[in-house]
Amino acid sequence: MITWTDVIHFATKGNNTPDTRIEKTETEWIAQLTPEQYRITRLKGTERAFSGEHCSRYDPGVYQCTCCNTPLFDSNLKFDSSSGWPSFTEPVKDNVIDYIKDTTYGMVRVEVTCSTCDAHLGHVFPDGPEPSGLRFCINSESLVLGE
Repeated sequence: MITWTDVIHFATKGNNTPDTRIEKTETEWIAQLTPEQYRITRLKGTERAFSGEHCSRYDPGVYQCTCCNTPLFDSNLKFDSSSGWPSFTEPVKDNVIDYIKDTTYGMVRVEVTCSTCDAHLGHVFPDGPEPSGLRFCINSESLVLGE
């Protein structure tokens, strides 16, 4: 299980190596994604709170990266954080998420991206439920729910 100490270590010292890498040109991403998916995943955007299709969805399955279909979060680890975005306590594997120190907007946060394709997913915070104590706050547009 990943902890906040692990998150900070990865964000400052480097991330685990992913199983595979996918790299595409901006033209290829634009052709593949909807404009909103592109804005969020490739341009580091954020959807409006409580607007995403996965915000209040609790169907079984594994949430995958919308850009490359890498499995990221198990629906059994999703919880209602009342934040307005889908929230999870940990990823399915320790090498599917990259952690990046984010100092935009005058604050210090930890951005999370897909380690396979670098898609922006959201941020992680140390205010989640036990046992991890983490809240992965993820944009719905960054996710597809698979079986």
